[in-house]
Amino acid sequence: MKVLLLDGHPDTGRLTSHLLDTYQAALPAGAEVTRVAVRDLAFTPVLRHGYRQRTEWEPDLLHLAEALDACDHLVVAFPMWWGAEPAELKGLIDRLFLPKFTFAYHVGDPWWDRLMQGRSADLIVTMDTPPFVLKWWHRNPVIRRWKGQILGFCGFAPVRTLSLGPVGENTPPRNIAVWEARVARLARTIRQKSPEKKTPRLAAFLGNSVSP
Repeated sequence: MKVLLLDGHPDTGRLTSHLLDTYQAALPAGAEVTRVAVRDLAFTPVLRHGYRQRTEWEPDLLHLAEALDACDHLVVAFPMWWGAEPAELKGLIDRLFLPKFTFAYHVGDPWWDRLMQGRSADLIVTMDTPPFVLKWWHRNPVIRRWKGQILGFCGFAPVRTLSLGPVGENTPPRNIAVWEARVARLARTIRQKSPEKKTPRLAAFLGNSVSP
């Protein structure tokens, strides 16, 4: 089981990193772990030309693409700011989750192929909004978007989600032990074998001379 942990907090020493420490420590024996912090990557977070013209990956993005292609299970953790992920993480998704690598549109109909099938994912989001307010008042937009329009759209399944809050500059986590236990439970219960065969996508993507 190859597990890719992606830390989406732009600062060091924050709760997001601690929760990923907890997750990593609870993984089943034998799990092969790759851990990446978005803040440590050197890349431009702007997809300047959209999908009209390919923007070549910087070395750090290429290495991350290799890890994503190889992984069986992806874990993304970040704080929710203004209802969404931090800007640098959003830019990473724009640059990395490209057509013909993570998904492929059909020609002549509105459907698409989910090229990340065979991989599963966990999403851990911290927030200063109480999770029940996010769910029942705001209808969980950040969770729904990541689960359905990003990870699920590309074929990751199952996508499990964990919303933790409230926590912020003036509201330190009061339930940290409970949160750690929930994170550890996610790690202990990842599916050891995906129900569908995972297909490597990177070599074909890099060898495709047609702009995505």
